[in-house]
Amino acid sequence: MNYMTAKEAARLWNISQRRVAVLCAEQKIQNAERLGNMWLIPKDSKKPIDGRGLRFNNSNIKPFVKWAGGKAQLIEEIRKLYPTELGENINKYAEPFVGGGAVLFDILSRYELKEVYISDTNAELITTYKVIRDDVEEIIALLSKYQLDYSPMCESDRKIYYYTKRARFNDLKLKKQMDTELASLFIFLNRTCFNGLYRVNSKGEYNVPMGSYKSPIICDEAKLRQVARALSKVSIFCADYRESASFIDKRTFAYFDPPYRPLNITSSFTAYTEHVFDDAAQVELARFIKIMVDKGAYILTSNSDPRNVDPNDNFFDELYSKMKILRVPASRMINSNPKSRGKILELLICSEGAI
Repeated sequence: MNYMTAKEAARLWNISQRRVAVLCAEQKIQNAERLGNMWLIPKDSKKPIDGRGLRFNNSNIKPFVKWAGGKAQLIEEIRKLYPTELGENINKYAEPFVGGGAVLFDILSRYELKEVYISDTNAELITTYKVIRDDVEEIIALLSKYQLDYSPMCESDRKIYYYTKRARFNDLKLKKQMDTELASLFIFLNRTCFNGLYRVNSKGEYNVPMGSYKSPIICDEAKLRQVARALSKVSIFCADYRESASFIDKRTFAYFDPPYRPLNITSSFTAYTEHVFDDAAQVELARFIKIMVDKGAYILTSNSDPRNVDPNDNFFDELYSKMKILRVPASRMINSNPKSRGKILELLICSEGAI
């Protein structure tokens, strides 16, 4: 019989090596054998179903990170555009720009689905999703330590602690050491930085300064465990949105929430990765979405509304002329000028016949 290692199985099944070892120890992988400290698994083994579902008791699951452009404030409007057959004939969900995952977690709270696919090009974010799914107790242990260290500190000591952790995060990021420590630092920085931003410079270094929160919740154990259960059977990938094409079919609801087109030259306040999502990228995404619509998938996408600053700017109206376009009010939550924070319109664009 031909065998593969736990590491090879983990890569094949898109789960952690530790999770594979647990499944072997629980005898959920037939004919798996232990040789010293190593598990050997038959190469024709299928990824076992471990009984953890794609819906978590209809709980109202919330994102575990703050995220610029997150959809928590628009979730009621977005929810109105869910396909009526979601959970029935439409039994798959894809979110290729997952970000903070507000829509993902709302979907997981409400529907029983056959398969769920999420991805993002932010490797550190995706590592954090995977670590929470596969090793939640380890990340809780690290975050608990950060909480105990950070909370009683004075502001000057907090600054030293924060920037030391930020430097360590960038060191791990540069080395591409995508592990539990990096994931824990990702959450620590998100909870203690300025406005929960994730921004990198041209070298790919995270460069957000410390925030001024008096009592930040660094380790929310209950939420992290809830999120871990919700993600238990979700397929998670660090990938360009185009790689979702093989997953998306006529039984799929796919939501695309790309980096928004800046309303003006000063509103591009953050970069989530080292790569810029410019107008050419928006056009390419629209072409991809059309291909997915032609496959029969139910598609919803969102973006900024250029008409907020120029009533004659029809960039998205022309780009998505074959789809339904709705303009919905949203709050500009992050802006360097407080006077510029307020209600604007954003676009929700969905397949023809969706509403």
